[in-house]
Amino acid sequence: MQETVASEKRHTVNGTYPRFTLGDQLTEEQLQFFETYGFIHFKNFVDRETVAEMLKESQRVQDQWIKEGRKMVNGVPIKFGTDVDGKTIVQRFAFLNHFAPIFETFLKEPKLKALFEFIGAPDSRIGENEKDGLVFNHYVNTANSNFSQLGWHTDALRDIFYGNKIMPMLNVGLHFDASSPENGGLRILPGTHNKGIATLLFRKVYYLSNKADKKEIGLTVEPGDLTVHDGRIWHRVAQSPFVGEKSRRRVMYIPIISGKYQPRDENSKPLFYQRFQSLTDK
Repeated sequence: MQETVASEKRHTVNGTYPRFTLGDQLTEEQLQFFETYGFIHFKNFVDRETVAEMLKESQRVQDQWIKEGRKMVNGVPIKFGTDVDGKTIVQRFAFLNHFAPIFETFLKEPKLKALFEFIGAPDSRIGENEKDGLVFNHYVNTANSNFSQLGWHTDALRDIFYGNKIMPMLNVGLHFDASSPENGGLRILPGTHNKGIATLLFRKVYYLSNKADKKEIGLTVEPGDLTVHDGRIWHRVAQSPFVGEKSRRRVMYIPIISGKYQPRDENSKPLFYQRFQSLTDK
């Protein structure tokens, strides 16, 4: 096993990384890789037919929200933008699981519970009604896009704005488009998840910093792939160098969390960082 982990470390340092398959339980190899690097990539978690159906449902909800003039869900602002054809689109959905059965069903997929072992907390759970629920991000680079990149940040910052101590958390992403580092996309700084509070708070300037880091890794994904990263790891979403259809990247995130149950509802208010973040999106 030590030789396997050492090999993976060389791959990661060189800018590539191993892919895995998620079963009913995590393997020792998967646990060790995640503990070391703070992220992991599972291939072919859902099939292409399911991907297509989810995209169709997201468009249905998008049309519904635009028609209603909806501005937020459970206190989380909705991000709108412009597609390649000039039409208004939703670029960031929150709590999408509350608006389409296919997403609610996805959250009940038994294999997702296998990921709880990465946290190891007895109260680990999928945040169906907490944080931002099931989030769907739609990045597209057009002249009037409002969401084509996202600056350096950690997801653990959210706990601080809730007035809580930082609790174990995972962000689990399901990808809907093929993407490689050459097309922008998710960038991760491996190993920054366990370096202490100073690194978590001050390694980068939250959301304002978008510059590439020589230690970052860009993920290469296909539709249906699942990626998982620790809530404390530094990451960003790089802007595509392309404009228009070739820049399109869609990914859905669900939080796996622990600690005090803090659901959000229609009476919840936006957190400060959510208002601030809207000023940094491009």
